[in-house]
Amino acid sequence: MLRLTWRTLLARKARLAMSTLAIVLGIGFLTGVLTFSSGMSTTFDGIIDGSTSDAVVRPAGTASFEAVGAGNTHTLDPDDVAELAALPEVAGADGNVDGLGLYVLDPDLKLVGTGGAPTLSFNYTDTPNMDGEPILALDEGRWPDAVDEIVLDTTAATNAGYEVGDAVTVIPPGVDGSGPVSVELELVGLAGFNAGAGTAGATLVIFSTTGAQEMFLDGADAFTSVALTAAPGVDQRQLAEAAGAVVPAGYEAVAGDVVAEESKSAVGEFLGFIDIFLGAFAVIAVVVGGFIIANTFSILVAQRVRELALLRGLGASRAQVRRSVLLEAALTAVLGSSVGLLLGLGLARALAALFTSIGLPIDGGVLDLTPATIATAYVVGLGVTLASAYLPARRAATVAPVVAMREETGPSGAGLRRRTLLGALALVLGGVLAALGLAGAPGNDALWLGAGAVVWVLTTAAISPVLGRPVLLAARRGFGALFGTTGRLAGDNALRNPRRTGATASALMIGLALVSAVGVLAASVSASSDRLVDEQFESDFLVQSPVFGSFPVAIGDRMSRVDGVEVVSRQQAVLATVGDDEDPTYVAATDGFFGDVYDLSMVAGSEQPGPGEVVVSADTAAERDLELGQSIDLGFPGDRRVPVVVAGIFEDSQVAGPLNVGFDVLEAAGVRRVDSALSINTEPGADVEAVQADLEALVADLPVVAVQDKEEFADSITSQVNQLLYIVYGLLALSVVIAVIGIVNTLSLSVLERTREIGLLRAVGLSRRRLRLMVTLESVTIAVMGAVLGLVLGVLIGVLLQRSLREDLSELALPWTSLVAFLAVAVVFGVLAAIVPAVRASRMNVLEAIATE
Repeated sequence: MLRLTWRTLLARKARLAMSTLAIVLGIGFLTGVLTFSSGMSTTFDGIIDGSTSDAVVRPAGTASFEAVGAGNTHTLDPDDVAELAALPEVAGADGNVDGLGLYVLDPDLKLVGTGGAPTLSFNYTDTPNMDGEPILALDEGRWPDAVDEIVLDTTAATNAGYEVGDAVTVIPPGVDGSGPVSVELELVGLAGFNAGAGTAGATLVIFSTTGAQEMFLDGADAFTSVALTAAPGVDQRQLAEAAGAVVPAGYEAVAGDVVAEESKSAVGEFLGFIDIFLGAFAVIAVVVGGFIIANTFSILVAQRVRELALLRGLGASRAQVRRSVLLEAALTAVLGSSVGLLLGLGLARALAALFTSIGLPIDGGVLDLTPATIATAYVVGLGVTLASAYLPARRAATVAPVVAMREETGPSGAGLRRRTLLGALALVLGGVLAALGLAGAPGNDALWLGAGAVVWVLTTAAISPVLGRPVLLAARRGFGALFGTTGRLAGDNALRNPRRTGATASALMIGLALVSAVGVLAASVSASSDRLVDEQFESDFLVQSPVFGSFPVAIGDRMSRVDGVEVVSRQQAVLATVGDDEDPTYVAATDGFFGDVYDLSMVAGSEQPGPGEVVVSADTAAERDLELGQSIDLGFPGDRRVPVVVAGIFEDSQVAGPLNVGFDVLEAAGVRRVDSALSINTEPGADVEAVQADLEALVADLPVVAVQDKEEFADSITSQVNQLLYIVYGLLALSVVIAVIGIVNTLSLSVLERTREIGLLRAVGLSRRRLRLMVTLESVTIAVMGAVLGLVLGVLIGVLLQRSLREDLSELALPWTSLVAFLAVAVVFGVLAAIVPAVRASRMNVLEAIATE
């Protein structure tokens, strides 16, 4: 039996290649995701470990990946640094000046590094990392000495087109209205992290100590943090304890490994989201591949029924027949998984190139196949393939030899009726789960709906022969009317074995169900955003950063002096803790003109926070049990706690934050003043278009902000949604490609199965062109069936998800144009999938085909 299995497998190489293709793509995507994820973790771990000193003195409560002290005014004196350096446990203490909010422009005055990664600005020191190695490595030039000199990381300088000796334009974070918004600095060197892991998209701007102090501390001789190096024989814990005993109030000393773990944890949350996002598509690809494998082996077993019956008649046991089919599946899985590993390595590099294009470069040198990834690929490949092939193998082993020789092994109607009954009950169960989600059952509503959606998708796949029958009948009637006998034959072929047709269409159904559900959500997001903008966008213009960062207050100062501008209201977004809650939340600081631009719907109290007051949204008040007149503490870095009184509660609005305070609160907390958004109203009777032109001219050379009216703001939101939508569509396209391979598989095996029938059709006058048309129409029928089931199910799931999220997605919109396009694409895929099987069928020798047993 073992030799026979090998010979059977090798004798049909084309069938072997087609059977493994679904495994190759599914495992390839899974391997690519795992390899890319491992590479990302390696990249960030290398950067973090290679840039962390033995211990750090920083403002208390600053446990994040951001530069310590960025955004606040807390500083240490040189005497504090000297006192730390004098400790016997300390071999070296280097004062750091860390700053965020600096923008670097290229020679064309465009932003450098706009992919979302931060610009890290700090002064140069020779502090070693935890391994005793230099944190920074100079690639070219020298380190900065003067106030107006900087060093850039090599990647950013190369991408921007800068060379050593060039003048680099930067926009400082804290420029007031009296001086220039941008300044020029001399580039004296190129450098990078010594760990060799790159910068993961971040832009490094390295100053001299005096240069950093001038840029971020208004020239004060002070530091925002201190990097400590342990003396020989002193471990990190002892170093941190010794330093903690002498640091000023509001500061803390933290061991380097603790800082590194905090940073890795913060990065891990971001990477975890990417892993889940990509992992979901990998699971979809594997599941769709499983459908294809199960269908392929079902067809193969049905075609080999006489062969298997003969083996039973010669004495092979049921177990031997079953093991023979499973062994063939296992060998196919090993081959497919092996090729999939190589494909996954290439896909990981493709994902790295994609992320590099959006500002998160991952070095290809860290994208290697790990033992865990290899083991996972083989375990999943073997597991999915054997599970998919088990039922066909079991079915092959249970057929009696005499019955099999008579080829009376077709599926019974009773079995299909039983499956339909169980499927109907499962559909009802899915409906109950979805109803619980809509009714607000305990837990996450979306999870209830997601569970119901999974049940619906799997059940629809299982009973697709019944659910899709109206589509098959309509296709036969339509193709018969359009193409005559050839169209009716194609329809009859699709109806002949509904289980096979349904299983083939189910793979495509899953992909298009997900695509259409995402399309409904995306259309609803756009429609809800449009309505939100129409109802709450009350200013004539909104000014904010294209990368959603902060920008200097000087820009707002200058805009307030433009002719025709009546009001400029400023907002600054910061993070703060509320009460005893250690998790920070967003707080919006506003000026006294906020109420002149926006009209919040108040539940109680005042719309405009006064000194020492906070105005909160209704949801925030309910979540935190806040009442009018209640006093709460807002916590900021450096153990700064500012008491505020709840002065107003308003219905949730997108133009205001969950908590809104005046700028006096930020001043008391030591937060540096920058702007996050400007809301501008024009004077009555002013030429709005002329004012907008003047505002845009004012910032034409400052790409850190964009001036938008209502329509432009709505378009920018839609553009962001579409960008994410295209990424999702691109990832889901793999499952659709696997489904198309399934159609090719089914048609090719079906053509082999119907060799004699095709020969007879050719003998009675069916031309080769008509034969190719028949196979093509059969393929299109399968694709249309999968598309219709997928679109209907996807729209239903998308509508239910929108209803569960109606507080955030107030408007339901159906993307009719996209849905029609999906159906058209399915038809095109059906035509493409039929090319190889149709050509093969048309090239058969008529006499040899008729003589086939």
